[in-house]
Amino acid sequence: MVGLITLAATQTIVGVLGIILIDKLGRRPLQLVSTAGLCFSCFLTGLSFLLKESNWWDQGSPALAFIGLLMYAGSYIVGSGIPWLLLSELFPINVKGSAGSICNFMGSCTGWVVAYYFNFLTEWSSTGTFFIFSVCCAANFILSATMVPETKGRTLEEIQTSITHS
Repeated sequence: MVGLITLAATQTIVGVLGIILIDKLGRRPLQLVSTAGLCFSCFLTGLSFLLKESNWWDQGSPALAFIGLLMYAGSYIVGSGIPWLLLSELFPINVKGSAGSICNFMGSCTGWVVAYYFNFLTEWSSTGTFFIFSVCCAANFILSATMVPETKGRTLEEIQTSITHS
């Protein structure tokens, strides 16, 4: 029960913090912090399973898994709205509806695939599953760092001009 209350409190506090910080820090830095947190939290969770399976740290591995879970929830909440915000800011007006629909459809499909195969992956290896998730989050971080422009304080025309000139 304490864990559930801690998780709910963490999500609430970090969610409010993310809403406050999105216009102060910008979308790109918050996206990078979020994806780095997701990467590190998946790594911690995978490490906790590795330590438990190897009998290296039986008492500490549940705490490490709980810390990873809290970090994941917080990192996800901080960055969960940013992709949808960026969709509305990056696409030109003439394709915004269609492009946003396609992106949302693809996001839902990939989310479904991950949710469907999660149990199969954890049966194969809980450690490997979370290390794979960590690598995917690291790839997302690299993609965000290299491809996502900052849109804070810029008009749609300025954003479109910077995208088409780069």
